[in-house]
Amino acid sequence: MMRLFNLRRSQTRLLLSVLPLALVLLAATPSCTTRTAACACLNPENGIALELPVNSPQNDLLIESWQAYRSRFIQDDGRVIDREDGDRTVSEGQAYAMLRAVAVNDPATFDRTYTWAKSNLARLDEAGEPTDLLWAWKWGQRPDGSWDALDPNFATDADIDAATALILAARRWSCPQYLDDARALLADIWNHGTLDLPNGNRQLIPGPAEAFSLEPDQIILNPSYFAPASFRLFAEVDPDHDWNSLIDSGYTLLSDLSEFSATGLPPDWIAYNPATGTYRQLPLDYPLQSRYSFDAFRVWWRVAQDAVWFNEPRAQAYLEGRTPELIRRWQQNGRLPARLTLDGNAEASFEATAHYAMVYLALTQVDPAIADEILREKLQPVYSNGFWDNDTAYYTQNLAWFGLLPLDISPDRLQSTAENLCQSQE
Repeated sequence: MMRLFNLRRSQTRLLLSVLPLALVLLAATPSCTTRTAACACLNPENGIALELPVNSPQNDLLIESWQAYRSRFIQDDGRVIDREDGDRTVSEGQAYAMLRAVAVNDPATFDRTYTWAKSNLARLDEAGEPTDLLWAWKWGQRPDGSWDALDPNFATDADIDAATALILAARRWSCPQYLDDARALLADIWNHGTLDLPNGNRQLIPGPAEAFSLEPDQIILNPSYFAPASFRLFAEVDPDHDWNSLIDSGYTLLSDLSEFSATGLPPDWIAYNPATGTYRQLPLDYPLQSRYSFDAFRVWWRVAQDAVWFNEPRAQAYLEGRTPELIRRWQQNGRLPARLTLDGNAEASFEATAHYAMVYLALTQVDPAIADEILREKLQPVYSNGFWDNDTAYYTQNLAWFGLLPLDISPDRLQSTAENLCQSQE
C-alpha cells in the first residue's frame, strides 16, 4: 500500500476532560506504571492465565491459535513478523497483536508489542525528533542490510486499531497509563488522518492527504478503514473531537458504494470527489485497485462489531442488505472467489480463508445456518495445530482469528471482567 508524507502534530488536551475518567481508573487499582500485582496489571510474574471473557465453542481453538501465533510470528522483543513478505513488519500487525492480546488476557505480550512499536515505528523528522505519535507503516531490511523504517508514513487503520487496543487494555487491566496514551494518539489520528469536506462533514482518510490525492479534486478512500465501533469508544474518552461525525460519513460512504458496483459489495479502494460527492473506479494501471478483495473483507468485521457492541441499526441494515449477494453465490457454487470486479466477475479462481472468516462473522448476525456451513466446510478443515492454511500466512491468521472471536467480547464485557477480578482480590 502507498503511505507517504508526514505532518507535525499539535498536542493540546484540556485537563478537565482527562481528569475525571483517569480518576475513575485510578480509584479502581494502582497505576500500571508501577507494575503492581493488583488487578493482574502487567506483571508477568503474576502467572496470568490466558482466557476469553465469554464462553464459546471456539475458546480452546482461539487460545491455541494465539499461542501458536505468538510463538511463530512475534519475536521476544515484541516485533510482529510478516513471514510472507521478506520478514518485514507493518504497523497493522503490531496493532492486531495488541487487539488479540487484550481479548485473550495476555498483558505481557500486549506490553511487548506496544513497546516495540513505539520504539521502532516512531515517525521522525530530519533532526531525528518525533513528528507525531502515529506509526510508520512499514519496517524491514534495507538494501545495505540494516533494519529500520522503510516507509515512514502512517496507515490510519493501524493507528485506529492501536488506539482501540489501548482503550480496551485500560479497561481490562485497569491501567490508566494506556488510556492516557490512547488520548494522545487520538489527537494525531484526528489531525492527520481525517479531513473536512466541503459539505461540512468530517471524512476518515487512509493516510496523509497528499499521499492519497489521485487528482487535485479527488481523494482515495478505503472503506475497510471505517471502524464505527472504535469511533464510539474514542468519543467516550476524547470529547475534544467529533468522532461521531466520522461514523455518519462512514455509513454514508458504505451506502453510496452499495449503489456503485453491480454486486453492492465494498471495494478495496475508491476515488472520491468531495466537491461533487461522486465516486470513480481507480485506473486499472494504478497500484491500488477498486475491487472486492482482501482489504474489503474487513468491512464485515468492523460493521458487525458496531451492530453487536452498540446496537447500531445502520450496521445491521448494511449486513442484511449486502450479504445476500455472497449468500447467493455460496448457495449456487458452494464457494466464494477471493476477488470480484465491480461488475461482479470473479477476478481470481482461488478462495481465501480470510474471506470466509470475515463473511462468517457477518453471517452470524444475518443467517446463522449459512454461517455454520462456512465454518464447517471452509474454516475448520484448513485449521491444524494452531494455524489456518499454513504457518507463514500472517494476514490469514489474524483475520481468521478475529472472524471466530465472539462478538459479545465487547468493551463492556472487558470492563466487567476487570471489576470482577478486582473484587476477587480484595
